[in-house]
Amino acid sequence: MNISLNNRSESFEQDVLTISEILRLKNFTFKMMVVKINGKLIKKDRYTEAEVRDGDDVQIIHMISGG
Repeated sequence: MNISLNNRSESFEQDVLTISEILRLKNFTFKMMVVKINGKLIKKDRYTEAEVRDGDDVQIIHMISGG
């Protein structure tokens, strides 16, 4: 499967992956993040069921707070 992940081409052997699987494969361990698939916001409680397929545009944005 070929997807766009944060505006970069990424290839995976699997045909379908969940957001949780992508986070694990890419070793993304951010505590605060925004995830979108094809512009649609995915809530954290849906990461294990939200599927990414060939050609999808995925944005995983690390939120940083400070003060």
